[in-house]
Amino acid sequence: MSEKVFCKKYNEELDSIPYQPFPGELGARIKKEISNKAWQSWLSHQTILINEYRLNLMDPKAKDFLKEEMQKFLFENIEEKPGQFSAT
Repeated sequence: MSEKVFCKKYNEELDSIPYQPFPGELGARIKKEISNKAWQSWLSHQTILINEYRLNLMDPKAKDFLKEEMQKFLFENIEEKPGQFSAT
C-alpha cells in the first residue's frame, strides 16, 4: 500500500511521490506536500513549456524559469500555458 499525502495542488489526500523528485529543501517540500498525480501533471506541463519555448536545459536562465513555473504550478495552482495551449 502506498503512502498518502494531502496534496496542496488538488486539496485532497492522494498517493505520494515515491521519491524526492527535486534536490534540496524544495524537493523535500514537494515530496511532503505534493501528490504523485500532481507531479505527473507537472511533468506533462513542463514538457509543453520546454518544447514551446524551445528551452535549452543547459542554460541557467531556462532552469530558473522552469523552477519558478514548477512552484507556481504545484503550490499556487497557476498554470500558464503558451499560445495555442491556452483556453479560448
